[in-house]
Amino acid sequence: MLSFSLYFILYFFNQMAPQASWAFAFGQHSAAAEELKHRGIDCVLVFDGEFGADDLRRNAGLWGISQVGEYIRSEALSTAMRLFLGVDGGQSSTTVLIGDESGRVLGAGEAGPCNHAGAEEGRARFKRAVNDGLHAACARAGLDAATVRFESACFGMSGGPEDKQAVLAGTLRAEHLMVTTDAAIALSGATATGQGIAAIAGTGSIAFGRDADGRTARTGGWGYVFGDEGSGFDIARQALRAALRMEEGWGPPTSLRQTLLDATGSRNANQVLHLFYTAEWPRSRVAALAPMADAAAAEGDAVAMVILNSAAIELAMLVAAVRSQLWKPGAPVDVAYIGGVFHSSTVLERFRTLAELEPGNRCGPPRHGPAEGALLEAYRAVGLNPELILLPITDIM
Repeated sequence: MLSFSLYFILYFFNQMAPQASWAFAFGQHSAAAEELKHRGIDCVLVFDGEFGADDLRRNAGLWGISQVGEYIRSEALSTAMRLFLGVDGGQSSTTVLIGDESGRVLGAGEAGPCNHAGAEEGRARFKRAVNDGLHAACARAGLDAATVRFESACFGMSGGPEDKQAVLAGTLRAEHLMVTTDAAIALSGATATGQGIAAIAGTGSIAFGRDADGRTARTGGWGYVFGDEGSGFDIARQALRAALRMEEGWGPPTSLRQTLLDATGSRNANQVLHLFYTAEWPRSRVAALAPMADAAAAEGDAVAMVILNSAAIELAMLVAAVRSQLWKPGAPVDVAYIGGVFHSSTVLERFRTLAELEPGNRCGPPRHGPAEGALLEAYRAVGLNPELILLPITDIM
């Protein structure tokens, strides 16, 4: 695949051909330039000689390519500008972003989960995920991962930062290194200032707040055994409880029972219960069943409606508790709702109504995702506050 990447180099090469449109080519046969021309690309930038620069130059005229530039990666690029790193390390995946000091995102990378680093095996997976994500982001940014150095780096980690700081400090070249929680970077990306409250409801749930003085507070986030009220897992758990009660004769009828049986291939609700205790049904898979409650509520299922309204109430209570710890009554506070649970219009509308009953609260969706929030925190750590320039990475072939 050819990909539009390394946009920051575009400025320099546009000085050579300011009216031209440039494509960046990696490791593909030069005949692909003919397809580029069909897409309106008339200049090609070749990296590390992988693309066959000499062959492309010889045939450029035949294909209508007006200019060929060649760039060789070197350590000089990674030291010629101040670079910043933001990482969202979650339970399902790791997202890595690299930006320059103007706020321009130069490269992005994805890797596996890196939420545990306690045992030796967990540390190995953690380091591998960070390394894989960093290499992918560096490749897109035209940087050498073996030599790249960052002015500032911020990692937001699911499961807490305590066991990860030392591991990262020993492997990453960064002048300033911050390791914090996934909730903190979610808030950092969600509002314009990184202040306010983030209500997060995905597989689990938590509310996290930060005021203008940098004070923070959290509510929830206790895990699925003792908490996670209003989360996707909690909604699915409440649906199963309703199905079990119906089946045992001490709960009202609900379509959720049949929906659960169909989704799991079970004979009865009790079998669903035992399935959910097996390794084949981890919390994330159970939580993914939460939208069935939304569908049932849309069809008029009263039990499903109660479950969703209860989820919204729980999440609004988390926000109210954070607010009471950090702000005076009536003070203006931005509240961002984040996570798949808020894809339910029933939950979202009820949550917004309840949260905005508090004078001063302003509810809205997040401005940026958690990876962008981590990158913004990396900037703020050294006194910068740029507006992010998020350039799409689009495959053209």
